[in-house]
Amino acid sequence: MARFLRLAFFALIARPIALVVLGLNLRHRERLPLDGPAIVAANHNSHLDTLVLMSLFPLKLLPKLRPVAAADYFTVNPLLAWFSLNVIGILPIKREAKGGVDPLKPCEMALDRGEILVLFPEGSRGEPEVMGRFKRGIAVLAARRPHVPVTPIFLHGLGKALPKDDPILVPFFCDVFIGEPMFGNLEQAVFMTELTTRMQSLASELPRELAAETPAETPTETPYRPEES
Repeated sequence: MARFLRLAFFALIARPIALVVLGLNLRHRERLPLDGPAIVAANHNSHLDTLVLMSLFPLKLLPKLRPVAAADYFTVNPLLAWFSLNVIGILPIKREAKGGVDPLKPCEMALDRGEILVLFPEGSRGEPEVMGRFKRGIAVLAARRPHVPVTPIFLHGLGKALPKDDPILVPFFCDVFIGEPMFGNLEQAVFMTELTTRMQSLASELPRELAAETPAETPTETPYRPEES
């Protein structure tokens, strides 16, 4: 039943909103991973980010798509937990390691099952169209599975279509630019710098007047602590 509901939600609601209402400008679709294990890493400004990213994939891949999300945000409320787990298909992880629990272990297990993780290295939704600092958890995960491709994806406009803490969707032309995959066979600091550089390069494909809206901060070595998404 959950699998049917998930398919129906994305086929009848999420995809029409993402592909028709928002009118996505999609570039370099051929770079999108079409099988797992894989990681897609995107900047984060809106709850729409996850739905848009998942809508880029063929419906047959829905069972493999796992958005990584903070357990203490998405699983506290019973109704939200049911929807997040069964319809969106999130992979809940804890914000902090406690009692020797590794918060990245569920991600490693998902990759070992051949799944495609949807990650937001900033951790939480930021201000509309402002790219924040990336946390180094993605570098740690990539280093543990160096054969798994990490595909950077730059999103623009979704923070205006549905900003943080705003429940009203405003149709706004949105851009999705997909980068070349990279791998975790680099030192963590080098990986973070390269990921940030690639994301900034994708952002530079925006028209000049739009690119000025999307500053990006320099990479950071902040410990990985997934925030609410």
